[in-house]
Amino acid sequence: MMMMKGEQWSNLGSTMAAIMFAYAMFRQYFPPQLQDYIFRYGKKLSNFMYPYVHVTFDEFIGERMKKSEAFSAIQNYLSDKSSSNAKRLKADVVKDSQSLVLSMDYNEEITDEFNGVKLWWSANRTTPKTQQFSFYPGADEKRFYTLKFHKRDRQVITGIYLSHVLKQGKAIAADNRQRKLYSNGGGQGWLGHRSSSTWTHVAFEHPATFDTLAMDEKKKREIKKDLVKFSNGKAYYAKIGKAWKRGYLLYGPPGTGKSTMVAAMANFLNYDVYDLELTTVKNNVELRRLLIETSNKSIIVIEDIDCSLDLTGQREEKKKKKKDDKNEEGDPISAMSKNEERKESEVTLSGLLNFIDGIWSACGGERIIVFTTNHVEKLDPALIRRGRMDKHIEMSYCRFEAFKVLAKNYLDIDSHPLFGEIGNLLEETDMTPADVAENLMLKSDDDDDDEEEVETCLKNLIEALKTAKEEASKKAEEDARLKAEKEQKEKEAAEKEQSVKEDVTQDAVSAKEVKDNGVIH
Repeated sequence: MMMMKGEQWSNLGSTMAAIMFAYAMFRQYFPPQLQDYIFRYGKKLSNFMYPYVHVTFDEFIGERMKKSEAFSAIQNYLSDKSSSNAKRLKADVVKDSQSLVLSMDYNEEITDEFNGVKLWWSANRTTPKTQQFSFYPGADEKRFYTLKFHKRDRQVITGIYLSHVLKQGKAIAADNRQRKLYSNGGGQGWLGHRSSSTWTHVAFEHPATFDTLAMDEKKKREIKKDLVKFSNGKAYYAKIGKAWKRGYLLYGPPGTGKSTMVAAMANFLNYDVYDLELTTVKNNVELRRLLIETSNKSIIVIEDIDCSLDLTGQREEKKKKKKDDKNEEGDPISAMSKNEERKESEVTLSGLLNFIDGIWSACGGERIIVFTTNHVEKLDPALIRRGRMDKHIEMSYCRFEAFKVLAKNYLDIDSHPLFGEIGNLLEETDMTPADVAENLMLKSDDDDDDEEEVETCLKNLIEALKTAKEEASKKAEEDARLKAEKEQKEKEAAEKEQSVKEDVTQDAVSAKEVKDNGVIH
């Protein structure tokens, strides 16, 4: 028996060697035109003999610029099939980290059946065959699903089944949807290089809502009404010929709740959030790529836009002052990585404007773009004009209406005898909601001491407001004094300058008289 198996393996080896030799001779000595002819008709013969059709669904479409919705829908559809049929699975957390979704691993195949038709799905990926020097090797990897079915079932698959898969996949995605917070510049590439051309994400779990937002109730109702009108406005935006997007400018002093407002908007609309860090974006092309990769039903946020980039042209002067690092010593690979990270962003005002409302901004829909700033006066008017930033929302200091929201959130009270005094102080003193909230934080978890601690918190707030009022008064007096001194110095300088001019004029007149008198005599 062992002898027979040995002979079989020996014969198989000889056959394989003969085939390889014949193929090598064929490739070397047959003319290329004849080779192409033989390959073409050989493929036709194999297709005639092979009864199955293969359909590939790539992860990205359009030169890898946009993720395929079909790929995502298929991934969701197969997650249910994979958990019961596949042997190798991948797991992901969804629904506020309360449940798991399983999907089949790469190079795994599962069987599906639809209206009596049997078909097969497989998950695949390809990696570069040659090793290339790149800081972004992940961009070369391609993922795709392959569907295999008998050619006699082509009509059923292309006519009904694929539509069924897409519909079911989107429904599963809606049920399992875990909202995400995306950030650019967080991806790790080769040698630990941080790639700014891709989005990375974590689960979005910020608890802020409009109910807990410290703001006047009338203003909150106005903002919510505007958001609802936008989210339901697909037909309206198509009718007027505008991209389905809306811009919000949130401005005000630090600590007034601009970031909290963004979180409340996301929770209200059930949107994803993209936190765009402009300083890590290399150029306008990369900015455009990031925009295209954002999903529908999302909020794109650029916080502290006045600090993110110098968009006024002053960067050219800074570039002229930078030293040339071409002769940097050490490992050349490390040097290139460092130079890549140190490279200053070349995003321009024009590129940012195109990002907001250019032609590329219409790729996709139902997006909200939010800018936040502490100094609205520093922004270029072209950046925040109506049509780009459609709604300007001032996030101001805490007043009595906002305080009542904070008191309910932190102390669980709707009224208190000290509210009157606090209200008067808030109207006279500029204090941010963050500072007010800090004074309302309960220090103890003991329910028996709640009433006493509530009063302590309110009294602490009153003292803080009085202190802030006194400091503001002193600062105003100091500013007035410095202003008066400056004006006095300017006045004295002007008088001195005028006196010098008069002296010069008088000297000139005297010199002329002397000269005239000398000529006369």
